Amino acid sequence: MNAPLLVPPKRCAVYCRVSSDERLDQSFNSIDAQKEAGQAFIKSQAREGWIPVADDYDDGGFTGGNMNRPALKRLMTDIEAGKVHIVVVYKIDRLSRSLADFARMVETFDRFKVSFSAVTQQINSATSMGRLMLNVLLSFAQFEREVTGERIRDKIAASKAKGMWMGGPLPLGYDVVSRLLVVNEVEAATVRRIFDDLVEERSATMMVRQLAIDGLTTKTGRKFCKQAIYKILHNRMYLGEINHKGKNYPGAHLPIITQQQWDDAHAVLDSDRRERWRDTKAKDAPASLLRGLIFAPDGERLMPTYTIKKGKTYRYYVPNRVGHFGAGASKICTIPAEPIEALVVAQVVDALSAPAVVQAVWEQACKSSPQISEPDVVLPMRRLASMWPNLFAAEQQRLVRLLIEKVVLSDSGLEIVWCDAGWHALSAELSPGTIGAELAEMEAA
Repeated sequence: MNAPLLVPPKRCAVYCRVSSDERLDQSFNSIDAQKEAGQAFIKSQAREGWIPVADDYDDGGFTGGNMNRPALKRLMTDIEAGKVHIVVVYKIDRLSRSLADFARMVETFDRFKVSFSAVTQQINSATSMGRLMLNVLLSFAQFEREVTGERIRDKIAASKAKGMWMGGPLPLGYDVVSRLLVVNEVEAATVRRIFDDLVEERSATMMVRQLAIDGLTTKTGRKFCKQAIYKILHNRMYLGEINHKGKNYPGAHLPIITQQQWDDAHAVLDSDRRERWRDTKAKDAPASLLRGLIFAPDGERLMPTYTIKKGKTYRYYVPNRVGHFGAGASKICTIPAEPIEALVVAQVVDALSAPAVVQAVWEQACKSSPQISEPDVVLPMRRLASMWPNLFAAEQQRLVRLLIEKVVLSDSGLEIVWCDAGWHALSAELSPGTIGAELAEMEAA
């Protein structure tokens, strides 16, 4: 006689739900019917190892339109804890009426190897047919999400075309009352001042400084920077318009400035833009050797800038705060670029020739190429130092960024923080057949 086939037990949880609390106090109700049918279904699958869990997962009086249900949350927690292998419901809509929510539940079921069965709909995710049915339902869930997104986007577009404000960062000068924009007169005065001051001052830097002196701030309470000023100057909401994807519509809110104020301010902006384009084209901006590497003593990064006077280019490094808030925003003044770059280059060249540095680079090169000899490294490093002035600017900048982690200004001069990984990388470049060999050939020629 053959021994009985042993099937590992599968713990089954019956989930029940009704959306109304009517007749829940009666001796037999819809939840009782669901539970009875679920328990009978589990019993019919006893040969497959199905056994019911002792816990009850009953949500009486909860809608299936969302997942904010106590018993469902407890069920999902027990699934994640490995206490449930199969979820049984009377019908799919008892678990959820939202296809999107149902899709999320099935993803959790799959992640924790949990099957799903519906008693009256013959759906069992443990079978191939059941998985097919679930995939069909999930396809409809995806379709529902996409259609819902399209409806929302269409509604936003239609509402903005009617001039309605549909949320987002609240601009300076307006408050929201009953979902409508209303003018905040105190803030609106600042907005009008910004448009008028640009015409008079023609300098955002001067405006930033004066606004700070007068204690005026942005909507979030921060000091004005030049970027915040330009953002205000380009916001057509102040003309009483609503913008949507590049199109402007008459808004339901009142304007803060007049068309004449807008035109005058933008005439200045256009004039400055043409002048900047004529005098200093961005594509012709000179290369900055220490871009991203140079810092003030307090840790603030310095950024490169330049100006052209009488056809001659003058390069500088200035603190970020100066770039945003104008001169006086930092204790560090504008620093000429060429002298400080020359000091850094001098130290790089000295390091390439220093015996201790050369020895360290050679030792590192030997770790990756044991056959390399000391002259294979020493000579290329010395020649690299001597040929530095003849290197292309891009190659000089690459080597500086490779070898230096950062340059810090101090009262006593410059502090260079070397990059150990960069020197290790240089040792690989100086191996025979690479840049070191090429430099040696150039020197010999």
